Amino acid sequence: MSILQPVNRENMASFAAPLRVLLSSVVVMLVGFGAPAWAEDAAAPVERTIRSLANKDTRIGVFINVLSDCTSGPLPTIRLVNAPASGKVTVKSAKVKATNYKACLALEVPGYIAFYRSQPDFIGDDVLTIEVKYAGGRTEIQKITVNVAGAGAQQKI
Repeated sequence: MSILQPVNRENMASFAAPLRVLLSSVVVMLVGFGAPAWAEDAAAPVERTIRSLANKDTRIGVFINVLSDCTSGPLPTIRLVNAPASGKVTVKSAKVKATNYKACLALEVPGYIAFYRSQPDFIGDDVLTIEVKYAGGRTEIQKITVNVAGAGAQQKI
């Protein structure tokens, strides 16, 4: 008994429409997955939450550039994209000392340190966004939520 059967043109016409739909959906799937995964992640902001006390300077970021030979490279450019509604952000220059950082046993490099300070009477969440541009062309967006708490519940006299 033969498994192969003669082709009937009437049967072929009934399979043509579903076959076209199947091929079209495969093409759409391939086009949709054509972009590399890292391309989507590059635009995704880094999101962090930091706890703070009202009207106190709180460190929200340290920015350095350490090269493979443990020396400093060019520092990144930092830009405030969205300012916090109930506080302010300041950036200060500093010397950063570290031990056992990557392949470096001990180093001292220049850096930038970003601080957040809320208004004296503010308690709650404050959100800010900064953009960090590195010398190699990489740009990182950081969305930072600062959870500002009071000094503690105190008994009124």
